[in-house]
Amino acid sequence: MLLNALEDVALEAGWVVISEIVRPELSKELTETVLPSLLSQHSTETTDNKLTSVSAEVLGVSASVSREVHDRYPVKPSLSTEFEQLAEALQDKDSGLYISLDEVHRSEVGELIPLFHAIQMSFRKGLPVAFVAAGLPSSISSLLNENVLTYLRRAERFVLGDVSDTLVRAAIQEPIVDGGRSISAAALDLAVATVEGYPFLIQVVGFELWQVDPSAPLIDLKAAKTAAARARYTAFRLVHEPAMKDLSDADRRFLQAMAVDEGPASISDIMNRLGATRDHVNKYRSRLIAAQMIEPVGRGLVEFSLPLTRAYLQSEAAA
Repeated sequence: MLLNALEDVALEAGWVVISEIVRPELSKELTETVLPSLLSQHSTETTDNKLTSVSAEVLGVSASVSREVHDRYPVKPSLSTEFEQLAEALQDKDSGLYISLDEVHRSEVGELIPLFHAIQMSFRKGLPVAFVAAGLPSSISSLLNENVLTYLRRAERFVLGDVSDTLVRAAIQEPIVDGGRSISAAALDLAVATVEGYPFLIQVVGFELWQVDPSAPLIDLKAAKTAAARARYTAFRLVHEPAMKDLSDADRRFLQAMAVDEGPASISDIMNRLGATRDHVNKYRSRLIAAQMIEPVGRGLVEFSLPLTRAYLQSEAAA
Protein backbone atom coordinates (compact mmCIF):
# COMPACT_ATOMS: atom_id res chain seq x y z
CA MET A 1 0.00 0.00 0.00
CA LEU A 2 2.86 2.39 0.79
CA LEU A 3 4.53 1.63 -2.55
CA ASN A 4 1.23 2.33 -4.32
CA ALA A 5 0.90 5.66 -2.52
CA LEU A 6 4.43 6.69 -3.51
CA GLU A 7 3.80 5.67 -7.11
CA ASP A 8 0.68 7.85 -7.13
CA VAL A 9 2.77 10.83 -5.99
CA ALA A 10 5.23 10.24 -8.85
CA LEU A 11 2.42 9.97 -11.39
CA GLU A 12 0.81 13.17 -10.13
CA ALA A 13 4.17 14.90 -10.64
CA GLY A 14 4.12 13.79 -14.27
CA TRP A 15 6.83 11.14 -13.95
CA VAL A 16 6.83 7.77 -15.69
CA VAL A 17 6.57 4.87 -13.24
CA ILE A 18 8.06 1.39 -13.61
CA SER A 19 6.49 -0.81 -10.93
CA GLU A 20 7.89 -4.33 -10.62
CA ILE A 21 8.10 -7.30 -8.24
CA VAL A 22 11.63 -8.72 -8.00
CA ARG A 23 11.72 -12.12 -9.69
CA PRO A 24 13.88 -14.29 -11.95
CA GLU A 25 14.56 -12.78 -15.41
CA LEU A 26 13.40 -9.32 -14.34
CA SER A 27 16.44 -7.72 -16.02
CA LYS A 28 15.70 -9.56 -19.26
CA GLU A 29 12.07 -8.44 -19.25
CA LEU A 30 13.07 -4.83 -18.58
CA THR A 31 15.62 -4.89 -21.42
CA GLU A 32 13.49 -6.68 -24.00
CA THR A 33 9.96 -5.47 -23.21
CA VAL A 34 9.42 -2.76 -20.58
CA LEU A 35 12.10 -0.23 -21.55
CA PRO A 36 11.68 -0.60 -25.36
CA SER A 37 7.94 -0.05 -24.94
CA LEU A 38 8.49 3.12 -22.91
CA LEU A 39 11.16 4.35 -25.33
CA SER A 40 8.73 3.97 -28.23
CA GLN A 41 6.29 6.21 -26.35
CA HIS A 42 8.66 8.88 -25.08
CA SER A 43 11.74 8.99 -27.31
CA THR A 44 11.77 11.05 -30.49
CA GLU A 45 14.33 8.67 -32.04
CA THR A 46 12.05 5.70 -32.60
CA THR A 47 13.33 4.68 -36.06
CA ASP A 48 16.77 3.93 -37.52
CA ASN A 49 17.15 4.46 -41.27
CA LYS A 50 20.02 3.20 -43.44
CA LEU A 51 20.70 3.79 -47.15
CA THR A 52 20.81 0.37 -48.78
CA SER A 53 20.42 1.12 -52.56
CA VAL A 54 21.37 3.74 -55.18
CA SER A 55 19.83 4.28 -58.66
CA ALA A 56 20.63 6.80 -61.42
CA GLU A 57 19.75 7.58 -65.05
CA VAL A 58 22.31 9.21 -67.40
CA LEU A 59 21.55 9.92 -71.11
CA GLY A 60 18.66 7.51 -71.10
CA VAL A 61 20.69 4.71 -69.58
CA SER A 62 19.64 3.69 -66.11
CA ALA A 63 21.66 1.82 -63.55
CA SER A 64 20.95 0.55 -60.10
CA VAL A 65 23.25 -0.60 -57.34
CA SER A 66 22.08 -2.31 -54.16
CA ARG A 67 24.15 -3.49 -51.30
CA GLU A 68 23.50 -4.61 -47.75
CA VAL A 69 25.51 -2.88 -45.05
CA HIS A 70 26.57 -4.68 -41.89
CA ASP A 71 28.07 -3.02 -38.84
CA ARG A 72 31.50 -4.38 -38.14
CA TYR A 73 30.94 -3.76 -34.43
CA PRO A 74 27.19 -4.07 -33.86
CA VAL A 75 25.87 -2.59 -30.63
CA LYS A 76 23.40 -4.72 -28.73
CA PRO A 77 21.02 -2.71 -26.55
CA SER A 78 21.60 -3.23 -22.84
CA LEU A 79 19.47 -2.44 -19.83
CA SER A 80 21.84 0.40 -18.91
CA THR A 81 21.80 2.10 -22.33
CA GLU A 82 18.03 1.80 -22.69
CA PHE A 83 17.54 3.09 -19.16
CA GLU A 84 19.70 6.16 -19.79
CA GLN A 85 18.06 6.83 -23.15
CA LEU A 86 14.64 6.80 -21.52
CA ALA A 87 15.77 9.05 -18.66
CA GLU A 88 17.29 11.51 -21.17
CA ALA A 89 14.10 11.52 -23.26
CA LEU A 90 12.00 12.22 -20.16
CA GLN A 91 14.40 14.95 -19.05
CA ASP A 92 13.78 16.72 -22.36
CA LYS A 93 10.07 16.67 -21.49
CA ASP A 94 10.63 18.05 -17.96
CA SER A 95 9.66 14.65 -16.60
CA GLY A 96 11.51 11.83 -14.89
CA LEU A 97 11.69 8.07 -14.33
CA TYR A 98 10.52 6.48 -11.06
CA ILE A 99 11.28 2.81 -10.31
CA SER A 100 9.36 0.92 -7.65
CA LEU A 101 10.54 -2.55 -6.59
CA ASP A 102 8.66 -4.87 -4.24
CA GLU A 103 9.66 -8.12 -2.53
CA VAL A 104 13.39 -7.49 -2.69
CA HIS A 105 15.35 -10.54 -1.58
CA ARG A 106 19.03 -11.37 -1.47
CA SER A 107 18.49 -14.56 -3.50
CA GLU A 108 17.58 -12.37 -6.49
CA VAL A 109 20.53 -9.98 -6.18
CA GLY A 110 21.81 -11.15 -9.56
CA GLU A 111 18.66 -9.79 -11.17
CA LEU A 112 19.04 -6.44 -9.43
CA ILE A 113 22.70 -5.70 -10.21
CA PRO A 114 22.15 -4.55 -13.86
CA LEU A 115 19.23 -2.35 -12.84
CA PHE A 116 21.01 -0.80 -9.88
CA HIS A 117 24.10 -0.13 -12.00
CA ALA A 118 21.88 1.62 -14.56
CA ILE A 119 20.32 3.71 -11.78
CA GLN A 120 23.77 4.58 -10.42
CA MET A 121 25.03 5.75 -13.83
CA SER A 122 21.92 7.87 -14.31
CA PHE A 123 22.46 9.46 -10.91
CA ARG A 124 26.07 10.27 -11.84
CA LYS A 125 24.90 11.95 -15.06
CA GLY A 126 22.34 14.03 -13.19
CA LEU A 127 19.36 12.46 -14.93
CA PRO A 128 15.89 12.65 -13.31
CA VAL A 129 15.70 9.18 -11.80
CA ALA A 130 14.34 8.01 -8.44
CA PHE A 131 13.71 4.59 -7.00
CA VAL A 132 12.24 2.92 -3.95
CA ALA A 133 12.60 -0.73 -2.94
CA ALA A 134 10.70 -2.69 -0.30
CA GLY A 135 11.48 -5.98 1.39
CA LEU A 136 11.96 -7.71 4.70
CA PRO A 137 14.49 -5.92 6.93
CA SER A 138 16.87 -8.88 6.79
CA SER A 139 16.70 -8.95 2.98
CA ILE A 140 17.37 -5.22 2.69
CA SER A 141 20.31 -5.49 5.09
CA SER A 142 21.80 -8.34 3.05
CA LEU A 143 21.35 -6.38 -0.18
CA LEU A 144 23.03 -3.27 1.22
CA ASN A 145 26.00 -5.36 2.34
CA GLU A 146 26.68 -6.69 -1.15
CA ASN A 147 30.10 -5.38 -2.23
CA VAL A 148 28.91 -4.83 -5.82
CA LEU A 149 26.16 -2.44 -4.67
CA THR A 150 28.04 -0.29 -2.17
CA TYR A 151 26.52 2.97 -3.42
CA LEU A 152 23.14 1.81 -2.11
CA ARG A 153 24.42 2.22 1.43
CA ARG A 154 23.94 5.96 0.96
CA ALA A 155 20.23 5.49 0.27
CA GLU A 156 17.66 6.55 2.83
CA ARG A 157 16.36 3.57 4.75
CA PHE A 158 13.08 3.37 6.66
CA VAL A 159 11.87 0.52 8.85
CA LEU A 160 8.10 0.41 9.18
CA GLY A 161 7.20 0.02 12.83
CA ASP A 162 4.18 -1.68 14.31
CA VAL A 163 0.77 -0.15 13.65
CA SER A 164 -1.35 0.52 16.73
CA ASP A 165 -4.39 -1.69 17.32
CA THR A 166 -6.60 1.39 16.99
CA LEU A 167 -5.33 2.10 13.49
CA VAL A 168 -5.45 -1.59 12.53
CA ARG A 169 -9.08 -1.74 13.65
CA ALA A 170 -9.98 1.27 11.53
CA ALA A 171 -7.98 0.02 8.52
CA ILE A 172 -9.90 -3.27 8.55
CA GLN A 173 -13.37 -2.05 9.46
CA GLU A 174 -13.69 1.06 7.29
CA PRO A 175 -13.20 -0.64 3.88
CA ILE A 176 -15.70 -3.32 4.88
CA VAL A 177 -18.32 -0.71 5.82
CA ASP A 178 -17.53 1.33 2.71
CA GLY A 179 -18.14 -1.83 0.69
CA GLY A 180 -21.67 -2.14 2.10
CA ARG A 181 -20.98 -4.90 4.63
CA SER A 182 -20.37 -5.12 8.37
CA ILE A 183 -18.18 -7.11 10.75
CA SER A 184 -19.06 -8.32 14.25
CA ALA A 185 -17.12 -7.06 17.26
CA ALA A 186 -15.73 -10.53 17.99
CA ALA A 187 -14.62 -11.01 14.38
CA LEU A 188 -12.94 -7.60 14.34
CA ASP A 189 -11.15 -8.35 17.63
CA LEU A 190 -9.78 -11.60 16.17
CA ALA A 191 -8.70 -9.84 12.98
CA VAL A 192 -6.81 -7.17 14.94
CA ALA A 193 -5.14 -9.83 17.11
CA THR A 194 -4.08 -11.75 13.99
CA VAL A 195 -2.40 -8.70 12.46
CA GLU A 196 -0.22 -8.12 15.55
CA GLY A 197 0.49 -4.61 14.30
CA TYR A 198 2.35 -5.86 11.21
CA PRO A 199 1.59 -3.55 8.23
CA PHE A 200 1.70 -6.32 5.61
CA LEU A 201 -0.89 -8.39 7.49
CA ILE A 202 -3.45 -5.59 7.53
CA GLN A 203 -4.15 -5.94 3.81
CA VAL A 204 -3.85 -9.74 3.91
CA VAL A 205 -6.30 -10.16 6.78
CA GLY A 206 -8.68 -7.60 5.30
CA PHE A 207 -8.63 -9.35 1.93
CA GLU A 208 -9.26 -12.77 3.47
CA LEU A 209 -12.11 -11.48 5.64
CA TRP A 210 -13.88 -10.23 2.55
CA GLN A 211 -13.23 -13.35 0.49
CA VAL A 212 -14.57 -15.98 2.90
CA ASP A 213 -18.14 -15.25 1.75
CA PRO A 214 -18.37 -12.07 -0.35
CA SER A 215 -22.17 -12.28 -0.50
CA ALA A 216 -22.69 -12.35 3.29
CA PRO A 217 -23.75 -8.95 4.67
CA LEU A 218 -22.08 -9.70 8.02
CA ILE A 219 -18.58 -11.06 8.58
CA ASP A 220 -18.96 -13.13 11.75
CA LEU A 221 -16.49 -14.86 14.09
CA LYS A 222 -16.57 -18.11 12.11
CA ALA A 223 -15.60 -16.29 8.94
CA ALA A 224 -12.89 -14.39 10.83
CA LYS A 225 -11.36 -17.66 12.07
CA THR A 226 -11.19 -18.95 8.49
CA ALA A 227 -9.69 -15.66 7.31
CA ALA A 228 -7.10 -15.69 10.11
CA ALA A 229 -5.97 -19.20 9.19
CA ARG A 230 -5.62 -18.21 5.52
CA ALA A 231 -3.76 -15.03 6.42
CA ARG A 232 -1.30 -16.98 8.58
CA TYR A 233 -0.61 -19.35 5.70
CA THR A 234 -0.03 -16.40 3.36
CA ALA A 235 2.36 -14.80 5.87
CA PHE A 236 4.24 -18.08 6.29
CA ARG A 237 4.68 -18.39 2.51
CA LEU A 238 5.46 -14.77 1.64
CA VAL A 239 7.20 -13.51 4.78
CA HIS A 240 8.62 -16.27 6.94
CA GLU A 241 9.85 -18.73 4.31
CA PRO A 242 11.90 -16.04 2.50
CA ALA A 243 13.17 -14.68 5.83
CA MET A 244 14.35 -18.15 6.90
CA LYS A 245 15.86 -19.01 3.53
CA ASP A 246 19.24 -17.36 4.14
CA LEU A 247 19.64 -18.64 7.71
CA SER A 248 22.05 -21.41 8.65
CA ASP A 249 20.95 -24.61 10.38
CA ALA A 250 22.43 -23.29 13.63
CA ASP A 251 20.42 -20.06 13.27
CA ARG A 252 17.24 -22.05 12.80
CA ARG A 253 17.97 -24.29 15.80
CA PHE A 254 18.35 -21.15 17.92
CA LEU A 255 14.96 -19.89 16.72
CA GLN A 256 13.34 -23.28 17.32
CA ALA A 257 14.65 -23.20 20.88
CA MET A 258 12.99 -19.80 21.32
CA ALA A 259 9.69 -20.97 19.84
CA VAL A 260 9.10 -23.32 22.79
CA ASP A 261 8.15 -20.30 24.91
CA GLU A 262 4.90 -18.41 24.42
CA GLY A 263 6.66 -15.13 25.18
CA PRO A 264 10.20 -13.76 25.40
CA ALA A 265 12.84 -16.50 25.74
CA SER A 266 15.73 -16.35 28.16
CA ILE A 267 19.29 -16.97 27.00
CA SER A 268 19.71 -19.47 29.85
CA ASP A 269 16.75 -21.56 28.63
CA ILE A 270 18.06 -21.46 25.06
CA MET A 271 21.47 -22.66 26.28
CA ASN A 272 19.87 -25.59 28.09
CA ARG A 273 17.67 -26.57 25.15
CA LEU A 274 20.58 -26.46 22.71
CA GLY A 275 23.11 -27.96 25.11
CA ALA A 276 25.43 -25.13 24.10
CA THR A 277 27.82 -22.76 25.84
CA ARG A 278 26.97 -19.15 26.53
CA ASP A 279 29.57 -18.00 23.99
CA HIS A 280 27.97 -20.17 21.30
CA VAL A 281 24.47 -18.90 22.10
CA ASN A 282 25.60 -15.26 22.27
CA LYS A 283 27.25 -15.63 18.85
CA TYR A 284 23.98 -16.67 17.21
CA ARG A 285 21.99 -14.19 19.27
CA SER A 286 24.13 -11.41 17.75
CA ARG A 287 23.78 -12.87 14.25
CA LEU A 288 20.00 -13.05 14.46
CA ILE A 289 19.68 -9.56 15.92
CA ALA A 290 21.80 -8.22 13.06
CA ALA A 291 19.53 -10.09 10.63
CA GLN A 292 16.54 -8.49 12.41
CA MET A 293 14.99 -11.87 13.10
CA ILE A 294 15.01 -11.33 16.89
CA GLU A 295 15.40 -8.40 19.26
CA PRO A 296 16.43 -7.97 22.90
CA VAL A 297 13.48 -7.15 25.16
CA GLY A 298 15.12 -7.17 28.56
CA ARG A 299 18.17 -8.37 30.41
CA GLY A 300 18.93 -11.86 29.09
CA LEU A 301 15.66 -11.99 27.09
CA VAL A 302 14.98 -12.06 23.35
CA GLU A 303 11.79 -12.03 21.27
CA PHE A 304 10.95 -12.57 17.60
CA SER A 305 10.96 -9.41 15.47
CA LEU A 306 8.46 -10.65 12.87
CA PRO A 307 4.88 -11.39 13.99
CA LEU A 308 3.75 -15.02 13.72
CA THR A 309 7.34 -16.31 13.65
CA ARG A 310 6.63 -18.49 16.70
CA ALA A 311 3.54 -19.94 15.02
CA TYR A 312 5.51 -20.58 11.84
CA LEU A 313 8.32 -22.40 13.67
CA GLN A 314 5.84 -24.43 15.74
CA SER A 315 3.98 -25.51 12.62
CA GLU A 316 7.30 -26.36 10.95
CA ALA A 317 8.35 -28.45 13.96
CA ALA A 318 5.00 -30.24 14.03
CA ALA A 319 5.26 -31.03 10.32
